[in-house]
Amino acid sequence: MVKVIIFFLNLIQLSAFADYSGLGADSISAEILTKYAPPSLNPIIANKLKKMFDVTSPGVGILSPNKKTLYFTWRVTGISQVWKIDAPKSFPVQLTSGNDAVSINTVAPNGKFLILSKDLNGEENPGIFKLDLATGLMQELYRRPKVKALFSFITDDSSTIYYTANEKSADSYSIYKMKLADKSIETVYDGVGPWYVADQKNDGKKIMLVKYNGAKQNEYFDYDTSTKELKPIIGQNEKEEYDVSYAFKDDQYLVLSNKTTDFKKLYLLADGQLKQITKDIDHEIFGFDIDHAKTRIIYFINRNGYTDIAGLDARTLKPISMPKLSVKDGKIDHMFAASTTRDGKVSMFGIVTSKAPRLAYSYEWSSKKLTQWVLPSAPEIDLSTFSESEMMSYEGRDHVKIPMLVRFPSKCKLEKESMINCPVVVHFHGGPEGQSRPGFDTIAQSFVDEGFIFVEPNVRGSDGYGKKWIRLDDGPQRESVITDIEDAAIWIKENWKNAEGVAPKVGVMGWSYGGYSALMAMTRFAGAYEAGVALVGMSNLVSFLNNTAPYRRILRISEYGDPEKDKDALIKLSPVTYVDKVKSPMMIIQGANDPRVPVGEALQIHENLIKRKIASELIIFSDEGHGSDKKDNQVLEIGHTIEFMKKHLF
Repeated sequence: MVKVIIFFLNLIQLSAFADYSGLGADSISAEILTKYAPPSLNPIIANKLKKMFDVTSPGVGILSPNKKTLYFTWRVTGISQVWKIDAPKSFPVQLTSGNDAVSINTVAPNGKFLILSKDLNGEENPGIFKLDLATGLMQELYRRPKVKALFSFITDDSSTIYYTANEKSADSYSIYKMKLADKSIETVYDGVGPWYVADQKNDGKKIMLVKYNGAKQNEYFDYDTSTKELKPIIGQNEKEEYDVSYAFKDDQYLVLSNKTTDFKKLYLLADGQLKQITKDIDHEIFGFDIDHAKTRIIYFINRNGYTDIAGLDARTLKPISMPKLSVKDGKIDHMFAASTTRDGKVSMFGIVTSKAPRLAYSYEWSSKKLTQWVLPSAPEIDLSTFSESEMMSYEGRDHVKIPMLVRFPSKCKLEKESMINCPVVVHFHGGPEGQSRPGFDTIAQSFVDEGFIFVEPNVRGSDGYGKKWIRLDDGPQRESVITDIEDAAIWIKENWKNAEGVAPKVGVMGWSYGGYSALMAMTRFAGAYEAGVALVGMSNLVSFLNNTAPYRRILRISEYGDPEKDKDALIKLSPVTYVDKVKSPMMIIQGANDPRVPVGEALQIHENLIKRKIASELIIFSDEGHGSDKKDNQVLEIGHTIEFMKKHLF
């Protein structure tokens, strides 16, 4: 009875905590931004991290129509900009500059310009721009304050683009087309809710629209832009997740679904019937792509976190061979396909290993010729020392095995059921539907280099292990599996003791939902971890849902619950409810412009910890959003996290 009374007293206190409103930098004062600005970093760790984050690889890129030039993004200057090379492995030329993060949407079919998106300071409200390749000059096509504009496609004659934007209502997206000659805009479809363009045929005379009803719930429609007729394809009146594209034949569709199976499979939808076109495998097909010319389908297989690819002829639906890529040392953790030229003749492929940045190749389907285009850089870094993830698991209190990736410093390897007593940092992924996966990771390696064992669990609710696993934390069910967070620390301390029987100290960290997990680890499960760093994490699920960007609210409600109907359950699952239990020091890091997790989430838990005289540090980046994108800020973010963990775990 005493515990029940204390819990409800906490609920009453919580209502006073959640008194902030709004999101973005204009929701807090300049004084707060100054007070919690990131402090300077120890120059030794700053220099180490600067070198580590200078290990970069250009984006896989998009080939020009004549296949002689590759356009790609690269963060080598500190923020994503657009570059080009005019021949494989030639000297790169920078095409864009400034403080905006720039990404490539497409190369015009006539080869004369690029369509780009630019976002400022992590606000996630990108505008659409045209870069003239002859003059090198940029033209703004569409940009509005607090409006998210997303490029959809360009017509074959390079005259018109289609895009979606939430200009009319913050929580709804409409579809527009713009004639590039005069920038005249016409509304194609007025959406109520989050609508987007999934595919198109015949230069936009027929477009496929998708409406999201939740994080893993959507429905697809055919839309005739002449008659304005909206025809259902799949997903109506369901709570299922689909990924749909037009197939080669008219009135047929490619559908990725796990409606009737645990793992997603690829189907052909024809005459209202779904016919499976991929073989049965005990792994998830997590995505697919069909090229503009409708010549081939490439799909992606998640094998316990590793990525394979396979292909089908788009016309016959028979399997086709994929390019054979290899590396000198180690194994390929991920192989993926990127863009294909509009004529379907050349595709870009990429590979990722644990010991090298991404490599990119073009592949000519007719000649089977592979060509490496871009070269990664790793100044003053010995890539051979990078650790490889080991696939392991820990056991929850209900004896369910939870997958986890582990990177060991060389001195901390498990030996004869015992180990040197190295501190452990447990990193929970975001999402919550995300998945920690192996591969090249400079952040993880930065912790390993400092002597930490770096652990990445894939708790129940993670993607990649089938529908049953990912749905185990939906809504009120989260209460049953949230203990996976505490059980990671319990298992590590019990099973990784040194020869003298001393358990290691364990810290916890994560971004977004991983930040929420870190906060829960330090509050509700106080004492399990000796230190915690929460980055852009939610501290109160009710205030988070009420203040996050409107278009995201519907997606998150399906995952966490409704802030009104499920308020009591959400409060019980909110870290701020348990601040009185905190036993160990915490650091909270946040971007002021974050449109997903409002900056108020960081402020409210920090202020309540300070009121209770509990050690808490807060850092707010005034020029970042949902995590740090600028390289200098990444150095500060990771540097302070490492220094905090070293202070409290060694």
